[in-house]
Amino acid sequence: MAATRMTEPQAGELGPTGRPYSPFPHPEPLVVHGPARIVAVCNQKGGVGKTTTTINLGAALAEQGRRVLLVDFDPQGALSVGLGIQPHDIENTVYNLLMERDVAAHDVLYKTSVDGMDLLPSNIDLSGAEVQLVHEVGREYVLGGVLQPLMPDYDIIMIDCQPSLGLLTINALACADSVVIPLECEYFAMRGVALLMETIEKVSRRLNTKLTIDGVLATMYDSRTLHTREVLASMVNGFGDKVFHTVINRTVRFPDATVAGEPITSFDSGSMGAHSYRELAKEVLERWRQAGDGHGG
Repeated sequence: MAATRMTEPQAGELGPTGRPYSPFPHPEPLVVHGPARIVAVCNQKGGVGKTTTTINLGAALAEQGRRVLLVDFDPQGALSVGLGIQPHDIENTVYNLLMERDVAAHDVLYKTSVDGMDLLPSNIDLSGAEVQLVHEVGREYVLGGVLQPLMPDYDIIMIDCQPSLGLLTINALACADSVVIPLECEYFAMRGVALLMETIEKVSRRLNTKLTIDGVLATMYDSRTLHTREVLASMVNGFGDKVFHTVINRTVRFPDATVAGEPITSFDSGSMGAHSYRELAKEVLERWRQAGDGHGG
């Protein structure tokens, strides 16, 4: 049974971020696919909605005709589980791709239940890669190297980073074109963002000059509580236009979809959560279009 949809703001009314609401245009279909834009979904704090955002934004982008590859770059394997794949049953994962020369990217690819969206899965083996990569020459660029052969096949590659600022996350940032930062509407989630921004700035200066921030995404928003409204206002005050207009509300449908191993867009297509991620996909594509990226709207 579909969840009841909350009342949405109308064009010109103020949205949750305090800015006038304006529906985002439907993106133009792509005539030519690839090479991929790489997006790291990153925050060193756990439980802020990184995996939920990677799965559902990826699925919503696939609905818009983009070819999407999701990369599970967290040893906990939550992204893989959220797409119905049990990490302990997998023979080859991102770890094998990183550490074994005879494993090719196409050996690790899984098709998901979403048309146009594939997965490079992960499991606990990936935790060993951080230690092993320390002694590698060019250790920050290993992930970028193994993703290179897949670039022509996709429009967007989204990397679900682990909740830390260690070598695996640095690898993701070093090969990414841009970063999406999910941020829970909770006071303690705000406190660590300065360190994350500092890390992104250092990577941009030293390792990857093309790296930019697509935006900060407010997650787990509950308009009924003063606290979340105040935190969202603080986000807008602190990051301005970097904060996406689209806000992701707190709902039990997200964990329900995870248990089912599906994105919210197919598990409960008419829900507010599905609508929000579809709006976010259009907003992201519009930002890319305005920046002159060919994968935009």
